[in-house]
Amino acid sequence: MQVRVAAAKVLLAVIRDGVSLNQCLPEQMAEVVERDRPLLQELSYGTLRWYPRINTVLNTLIEKPFRAKDRDIHVLLACALYQLMETRIPDHAAVNETVAALKKLKKPWAKGLVNGVLRRFIRERDSLNTQLQDQGVYRYAHPKWLCKRIEQAWPEQAAAIFAANNHPGPMTLRVNRLRQSRADYLDTLQTAGIAAQAITLSEDGVQLHKATGVDALPGFADGLLSVQDEAAQLAAQLLELEPGQRVLDACCAPGGKTCHILEREPKLAELVALDIDDARLGRVKENFARLKVQATLVAADAAATSQWWDGQLFDRILLDAPCSATGVIRRHPDIKLLRKPDDIARLAELQAELLDALWPLLKSGGKLLYATCSILPEENDASIAGFIARQSDAEVLNISVEIGRQTPLGRQLLPTIDGHDGFYYALLCKG
Repeated sequence: MQVRVAAAKVLLAVIRDGVSLNQCLPEQMAEVVERDRPLLQELSYGTLRWYPRINTVLNTLIEKPFRAKDRDIHVLLACALYQLMETRIPDHAAVNETVAALKKLKKPWAKGLVNGVLRRFIRERDSLNTQLQDQGVYRYAHPKWLCKRIEQAWPEQAAAIFAANNHPGPMTLRVNRLRQSRADYLDTLQTAGIAAQAITLSEDGVQLHKATGVDALPGFADGLLSVQDEAAQLAAQLLELEPGQRVLDACCAPGGKTCHILEREPKLAELVALDIDDARLGRVKENFARLKVQATLVAADAAATSQWWDGQLFDRILLDAPCSATGVIRRHPDIKLLRKPDDIARLAELQAELLDALWPLLKSGGKLLYATCSILPEENDASIAGFIARQSDAEVLNISVEIGRQTPLGRQLLPTIDGHDGFYYALLCKG
């Protein structure tokens, strides 16, 4: 399949049908030749990353919207504009290949229109940039509602957040301390000619200077390391694990934090790793097998405790709560299009339900670590404030590790271009 046709199909699935990039991209990857797969990934991720800006340009260039049945032409144009605006692909190649793709989409009648729109953009790109610069959606490449939420929550940091969200995140690894020290693995990478450095917040983290395929990483297949962002690696550290503890990872898939818990404390009495999605637990099992660790896996709704809990209390609970994922947009740019304003309140309700359901499962003196990959206070401090108002035996503990910035009830990490994702942590103790 022609790579731009495949990209159009990916974009259509996300933009029109609301399918996540993780779901629709692999199917189209299988349809193109191997040499075109990196380009397909680049076109899919890049177009979605810049889509709010690109769509603003398209709405200026096109006199009237395409009919629903011709939405594929719209996304094909969006993909072409991404190439013209953000890549080194020559203008003539981007235009010619896009026009050629119309035949494969069975829309040859649109060749003149598409050619005209793209060539007009090439002629007027500077004046269009000046004309549209005052529009926040264009300037920041985020939907209007999300621009407003971020600017309200983080007025001084908003510009830096937008910039980080529009920049692909670095590749960060977590060294499996059961198998090798971080210092030794850095030596291994140096010997392999892979430039890397230790990161400051995570005790087990390594950041590559340049991203590479996991197959090129020494020891990946043998379980010496995993790919995991620095902010996410902090969960296992903040749990304050000790031998003999019974631990619950309440929303565990795909298992990165679960495995890190087992790597940091192999002498737990038990780790129960639970997720509502049985299919996603397959990913957890794959990680267990590669890293050579074990835990009790349960497919269930964490809030429906009567259906899965055996009555034994836990010393530690990790609640990596479902959230807007606004802290990881740079790794999942489809969030810009899939997330809607009403989702935030709905997710906050779900977070409250999970907190209330899991709290009775914690021992007196036990600790619950609440985590989200969100940067919106409604899902973070506000969720914790509501919870402690409902639970008289819940105490918010100070997180002494200097990570991110301190909030009234937790710690907030904001996404940084060359560093960690956006993440929130709050640590609660049961009286």
